[in-house]
Amino acid sequence: MMTKKSTPASRASLILFLSQMIAALEVPLDPILLKELSQPPTITHQSPKNYIVDPRENIVIQCEAKGKPPPSFSWTRNGTHFDIDKDARVTVKPNSGTLVINIMNGGKAEAYEGIYQCTAKNERGAAISNNIVIRSSRSPLWTKEKIEPKHVREGDPLVLQCSPPVGLPPPIIFWMDNSFQRLPQNERVSQGLNGDLYFSNVKPQDTREDYICYARFNHTQTIQQKQPISVKVFSTKPLTERRPALLTPVGSTSTKVELRGNVLLLECIAEGLPTPVIRWIKEGGELPTNRTFFENFKKTLKIIDVSEADSGKYKCIARNTLGSTHHTITVTVKAAPYWITAPRNLVLSPGEDGTLICRANGNPKPSISWLRNGVSIAIAPEDPSRKVDGDTIIFSDVQESLSAVYQCNASNEYGYLLANAFVNVLAEPPRILTPANKLYQVIANNPALLDCAFFGSPVPEIEWFKGVKGSILHGDLYVFHDNGTLEIPVAQKDSTGTYTCVARNKLGKVQNEVHLEVKDPTMIIKQPEYKIVQRAGQVSFECTIKHDRTLIPTITWLKDNGELPEDERFIIHKDSLAIMNVTDKDDGTYTCVANTTLDSVSASAVLTVVAATPTPAIIYDRPNSPFDLELTDQLERSVQLSWIPGYDNNSPITNFVVEYEDGMHEPGIWHYQTEVRGTQTTVQLKLSPYVNYSFRVIAVNEIGRSQPSEASEQYLTKAAKPDENPTGVQGIGSEPDNLVITWEPLKGFQSNGPGLQYKVSWRQKDVGDEWTSVIVANVSKYIVSGTPTFVPYEIKVQSLNDLGYAPEPAEVIGHSGEDLPMVAPGNVQVHIVNSTLAKVHWDPVPLKTVRGHLQGYRIYYWKVQNLSKRRRRHVEKKILTFSGNKTHGMLPGLEPYSSYKLNVRVVNGKGEGPASPDKLFKTPEGVPSSPSFLKITNPTLDSLTLEWGPPTHPNGVLIAYTLKFQPINSTHELGPLVDIRIPANETSLILSNLNYSTRYKFYFYAQTSVGSGSQITEEAVTIMDEVRPVYPRIRNVTASAAESYANISWEYEGPDHVNFYVEYGVAGSKEDWKKEIVNGSRSFFVLKGLTPGTAYKVRVGAEGLSGFVSSEDVFETGPAMASRQVDIATQGWFIGLMCAVALLILILLIVCFIRRNKGGKYPVKEKEDAHADPEIQPMKEDDGTFGEYSDAEDHKPLKKGSRTPSDRTVKKEDSDDSLVDYGEGVNGQFNEDGSFIGQYSGKKEKEPAEGNESSEAPSPVNAMNSFV
Repeated sequence: MMTKKSTPASRASLILFLSQMIAALEVPLDPILLKELSQPPTITHQSPKNYIVDPRENIVIQCEAKGKPPPSFSWTRNGTHFDIDKDARVTVKPNSGTLVINIMNGGKAEAYEGIYQCTAKNERGAAISNNIVIRSSRSPLWTKEKIEPKHVREGDPLVLQCSPPVGLPPPIIFWMDNSFQRLPQNERVSQGLNGDLYFSNVKPQDTREDYICYARFNHTQTIQQKQPISVKVFSTKPLTERRPALLTPVGSTSTKVELRGNVLLLECIAEGLPTPVIRWIKEGGELPTNRTFFENFKKTLKIIDVSEADSGKYKCIARNTLGSTHHTITVTVKAAPYWITAPRNLVLSPGEDGTLICRANGNPKPSISWLRNGVSIAIAPEDPSRKVDGDTIIFSDVQESLSAVYQCNASNEYGYLLANAFVNVLAEPPRILTPANKLYQVIANNPALLDCAFFGSPVPEIEWFKGVKGSILHGDLYVFHDNGTLEIPVAQKDSTGTYTCVARNKLGKVQNEVHLEVKDPTMIIKQPEYKIVQRAGQVSFECTIKHDRTLIPTITWLKDNGELPEDERFIIHKDSLAIMNVTDKDDGTYTCVANTTLDSVSASAVLTVVAATPTPAIIYDRPNSPFDLELTDQLERSVQLSWIPGYDNNSPITNFVVEYEDGMHEPGIWHYQTEVRGTQTTVQLKLSPYVNYSFRVIAVNEIGRSQPSEASEQYLTKAAKPDENPTGVQGIGSEPDNLVITWEPLKGFQSNGPGLQYKVSWRQKDVGDEWTSVIVANVSKYIVSGTPTFVPYEIKVQSLNDLGYAPEPAEVIGHSGEDLPMVAPGNVQVHIVNSTLAKVHWDPVPLKTVRGHLQGYRIYYWKVQNLSKRRRRHVEKKILTFSGNKTHGMLPGLEPYSSYKLNVRVVNGKGEGPASPDKLFKTPEGVPSSPSFLKITNPTLDSLTLEWGPPTHPNGVLIAYTLKFQPINSTHELGPLVDIRIPANETSLILSNLNYSTRYKFYFYAQTSVGSGSQITEEAVTIMDEVRPVYPRIRNVTASAAESYANISWEYEGPDHVNFYVEYGVAGSKEDWKKEIVNGSRSFFVLKGLTPGTAYKVRVGAEGLSGFVSSEDVFETGPAMASRQVDIATQGWFIGLMCAVALLILILLIVCFIRRNKGGKYPVKEKEDAHADPEIQPMKEDDGTFGEYSDAEDHKPLKKGSRTPSDRTVKKEDSDDSLVDYGEGVNGQFNEDGSFIGQYSGKKEKEPAEGNESSEAPSPVNAMNSFV
């Protein structure tokens, strides 16, 4: 086998198969491979080596295995073959090796005790389980004995022996009284590891007649009790004090042997007066940190997960005021065998070499032995390709027939390890497991990982090519991983393309293509900026992004890294966030986050809110802290607290908040106690028992809260029995054979006293069982093992402490653990409602087979085949879940004329049950979709050619096409409708005998036997004559952009008298195009109101030319700039120019006035006399607009045939432009308000006042026009 380098965890999915091969685990779980490849058996699940069973329940000995072909199973018992067929009580689970021994009906578990071993075998080898030792649990009664009362002198030591019966497994020991109350234990009185109760010295209060030792056998859920022991303590004065002496262990030294990985428990219990204190040390070393714990008032030393390094001498020292004594325990840590290198499955190809390594350690050193297919390798058939070398088997030049399962056994006197590892010899050509044509998308300048998961034996070599005929990839630009993955560390736009992976070994070659698309990164080109705003003002943050056109971005705004407040004052626009009526709460950091499916960018800005009009005259602030706290009327459950308020700082105090600290349970943590009005300075506080209270007071006004006051004096309340029981009691099994009882434990102050514990009680519901109870420490969970699967239990949890029990708790109902449902729904029927809807019926499963809470039924359904296309498709299973005990459900969204399969499964809280047999059903035909396209070509004087494509979704068998058409006249009125039926196999049609130069509208749709589908429409025109038609063309669309507007110009070739329109939108956006109508037939237009710094797309079209438009052009507006406009009226050069113009106009007026009075003519007047209407500008004949230009601002062209009145006056509303509206020259320019002025030539006229020439003097404007 080749050695493979490690791959980052993030790419683990890319190397599923290789990790299994290289790590010598197993063949990959690819469904196609598993159907074809053989594999020796592998034990997947087995019972523990030491298996103690409940004699009241059936014995289940587990043995599960997998392999190809599926393995068969056999068992041995006590070393000999176990003939299952000869014992009616023994059965084997289907498709499994698990034994089920039925002892519920008169059988005895003791009869089936022994050592069991399972063998799983197929044609490739045999795997064996551990030796499973089956023993029946035992809970014997206490032997009857007469116990004499114990008479002890005060101060003397005492040992009350428990001597519990020997059970399997050993019982748990605890001491209680007749009232089932645990006997209190402390440094003076405690229970030893052997269950005895030790008194270092007795006191008169130890006198009682009900010292009872209890033994709880958890496996059988039984509790046995010993006869009560009576103890009477008599007093003799004075008491004689004495130095410590050990009650256990005896002597000065002892030894202890423990196994590696176990828990080491060392115990020293001493007697003496005063009571001795125990201390532990390790001679020549330190006690291990993080693994050492002291229990039973430091009388027990506990070290978890011991190792050989924990061997040594441990000394316990008992000391009181009169002296000390000690005991040394020599600890030796032995070790059962443990793995250093466990053998791993080996997959080889014919002719290859390999090794199986089995290395284990222990104390003493374990011996290694090998087996082949469960038989000692010493007596296994000879194999020249195999050589055993101690803990290693070496294989060389293996052949396919030599596949087998090898077992390694490592054992010493403390235990054994057994591991199965198969050698599977396969000869397989290469296969590529990555789906063909898989698409990968990455952002530019990021790594790209292209998969090529493969399989083959021998291991194939992998090569990568770019493109169909590209050369092999190599060099620093690529990284080739041993799992077949090609990595491009820094993908660029030119990395986009098709990549081919080729896998080859000596048995063949295979290749696969994948595709890579490299996208442009998303960028924020205009980021939000820092803003300062006054209260009640408004503010806006901009966020303009640039992104790859094929990706759809989403913009999200955050405040202080959280969601924006749900407030209508926050208004989100496409590229900005606006905040209206700003308040102090709006102060913070605002972040714009732009996300696509491949990347994410963000930018932030800070908003600072300041006061609009500061008013320094009156300072409002939070109040000063209250002071001089005093406790009076101190009772067991209440106390009176009083205080003096601090200064309110010009804002009245509205209320006081009282907080308390529990110095005993939660020191340093303050809790809310109560709240009173701002006029009140005394409050009666309710208290809980066994709490060391301190109080403080906080004053509150409209500005805020004061600093807390100094803490009051402490007040410790007396202990009492708990007042309440735990809440949230639940019983929910985590496994099929247990019941997990949980509750919300009491908080520290709720304990009401020391020694908080819980009494947990349970019994199976409705079977008449007695309550089983245990008392546990201050925890929140107790697990009851060995329960039947999913049965109801009555549960209650009661709190208690050293002073007694809480009130009787309420009972709740829980259930033991769920297991997967056992059976599948039957009688599955499918009723077709229509071509897209089916109704499914099934019979409900028996509730007892659900084995849990019935959550509903789940339907898996998938399309097998489209009956019209007659080819299979990729199976995509869909799931519908129906809650509750329903027996039917609807399947919507089916495709017509298709073949489907489905199955039904019942669902409980554990999961799904087995599936019902697959049910095949077919949907009927439906109506088809519209034809995929309709094109009209080759127009002549009297004919048109129609071409079309079949519907994308025929939804059945097409039987025909229907074509309807009718002429359209110049006023868009429709003529008579013609109907033509076309065979389904046709894809084109020539329509003849049409009218020349006529527009027709066509309606086209397909039909199945069910009916007609959606139609597609189109329009076309026959030509006027046989001269080659002039096809319209709009070209050279250009855009000249500024900050918020752009001038669009174009060139047009084609028929006259057309009206243009301009369409535009944000580049890369899928929003609809915005349309602007161009006034007249001019070839330019100004787009206004654009967003600065934004890329736009634009195109130009002609009205009435069957949707004819130009190609698109893209432009970008300039970035927003701070306004730097200059008032031209204040500039010196402009004032001088205006003065010169005014002087010139005055001179011209004088000249005109003189010449008119003289009756003479000047050139312009002569021109007027020579023409009928000299002031009328040339106008187009078709629409009446000016020939040289039209007013882009007005959009009100003169109506056809209209003219200026004969007296040469123009209505003011028709022309009100100043002399600077249009500039001379041919170069396009923009004035200050953004309007375009460069395409105009000539001057726009100003009208004179109404009236005739002879009655009043000419206006200055008319004089100018005459002069020019």
